[in-house]
Amino acid sequence: MAVGIIGWGADIPRNRIKLETIAAVWGADAPSYKKGLLLFEKSVPSPDQDVITLSVEASRYALLRAGIDPTLIGALYIGSESHPYAVKPSGTTVAEAIGCGHFTHCADFEFACKAGSEAMYVAHSHVKAGEMPYAMGIGADTSQGAPGDALEYSASAGAAAFIFGTDKVVATVDHTVSWMSDTPDFWRREHEHYPQHAGRFTGEPAYFRTTLGAANALMENSGMKPEDFAYCVFHQPNGKFPQRAAKMMGFDIDSPQFKVGWLTPWLGNTYSGASPLGLSAILDVAKPGDKIFMVSYGSGAGSDGFVFTVTDEIENVRNNAPFTRPQLDDDKHYLSYGEYAKYRRKIRKNS
Repeated sequence: MAVGIIGWGADIPRNRIKLETIAAVWGADAPSYKKGLLLFEKSVPSPDQDVITLSVEASRYALLRAGIDPTLIGALYIGSESHPYAVKPSGTTVAEAIGCGHFTHCADFEFACKAGSEAMYVAHSHVKAGEMPYAMGIGADTSQGAPGDALEYSASAGAAAFIFGTDKVVATVDHTVSWMSDTPDFWRREHEHYPQHAGRFTGEPAYFRTTLGAANALMENSGMKPEDFAYCVFHQPNGKFPQRAAKMMGFDIDSPQFKVGWLTPWLGNTYSGASPLGLSAILDVAKPGDKIFMVSYGSGAGSDGFVFTVTDEIENVRNNAPFTRPQLDDDKHYLSYGEYAKYRRKIRKNS
């Protein structure tokens, strides 16, 4: 019995801020940031958008493609590092908003930037174990960086939702793997507004050791090679890291195999939504028989890996909801730094 994705959806705010706009305020060299991070702009949530609202929209799009009764969803998990409440779940609000009813197992997941793939992993596992007919995993963030910090140039917002089931599967889950270690490259303590990072750990040993550890295990376990895949997507903290990781694995970074799911230069780092949004963009255009390679990454550190195979069913449902790329590319609203600071509540009063 094939288990896999039966519906997917994404939601990206229309607001943007260019790197030049941020750099001008802090007297920084915008060209060096753009070249060093391979970023040009990032998404910014409006004051009335947060992890919950973005997740609701993405989930509704996933339901439009899945075509199922939401009361049949046995579990709904949201992975994020920017849940709106410190004590109150995001999942219950989303489940109520999309009509899941009261008998849905909800949980909010945290594992830095891989919280979204973690939610997907557990949702898939429930269906595979026969515990429930359908389960949903969501990756969403409205991430922030401290004013003037390097993270401010990349921390952005977006959400992607995936419903797993066994009926009318659009992409089977063929192989999974998880890899983890305690590598402190990025963290935020309780009551702190902004995360901190140890720059010397960010690339090696954190991102590349962890990502490639999962990616190599996934290749070995599946018995596959880069040329067997039509598409690949890696976690995207900036524009350069996923390119380097894909190239080290043997993927062609100049072909659609990589570029379809490579969103960061125009979106920023959506943290828990990063690799899930890349997967969403790929499913929007993938053809039956295509194989997809996905590896996430979360600081702290860990990676989840998936191998998907697209089925004929995808042609019947893909046009039932908005695509990911048009949300990224169309109807952009560019903000001044003042508007951005207001939207992200960066100006705080001392009580």
